[in-house]
Amino acid sequence: MKIRTVVFVILGIIIADQALKIWVKTSMNYGEQIYLLGRSFRLFFIENEGMAWGWKFGGDWGKLILTLFRLVAVVFGVFYIRSIVSKKFHPGYIICVGMIFAGALGNLIDSMFYGLIFSRSDDGTALATMFPPGGGYAGFLHGKVVDMLYVPIIENKILPSWIPFWGGERFTFFSPIFNIADASISIGVIVILLFQRKFFKKHPHEETHPVADSNNSVNDSVQAV
Repeated sequence: MKIRTVVFVILGIIIADQALKIWVKTSMNYGEQIYLLGRSFRLFFIENEGMAWGWKFGGDWGKLILTLFRLVAVVFGVFYIRSIVSKKFHPGYIICVGMIFAGALGNLIDSMFYGLIFSRSDDGTALATMFPPGGGYAGFLHGKVVDMLYVPIIENKILPSWIPFWGGERFTFFSPIFNIADASISIGVIVILLFQRKFFKKHPHEETHPVADSNNSVNDSVQAV
């Protein structure tokens, strides 16, 4: 596989991820929902501190540490992708690594720049704008990641009373709100786990046997021992 194929995959994911994020950020109020396929699939605009699937980590310092860690991982990923392409790893594995890289980079862009180029969204009073006159809502490396994909398989159901601890409480199955970058990371990891034997299959080396040089003269006389 050529490196440009991986680059096209990465660029395609990042462009789709950022295009949807920017549209949601500038077209939807914080907490607004748009139903696409009934109640089973919708856009639900929220923001988080930077972890995948809307998780939070340690306030401002945790946010900064997480962003720097993701930055280091992305830099390492550039060299790793070049290495596995040059070593001719399985194409499926290379694509999966590219998807994980693209997802990490997509969320890193939010964390690094969104605080600088967007106005606030989480006050619920107005749509966010790009490049507001008064500056963005946060400094470099402190932007929030935009999430919007919500696919609740079972939503707001009351659990039977006989279930220990949670009986009678409301329950939603698959409640995380995520984005294209999160989905790209998850798909890449899952496919690697499912097909790791195929991706890392070792081919036994053929046994080598010495071959006589036809140019050498052959001695017909055999000395008995």
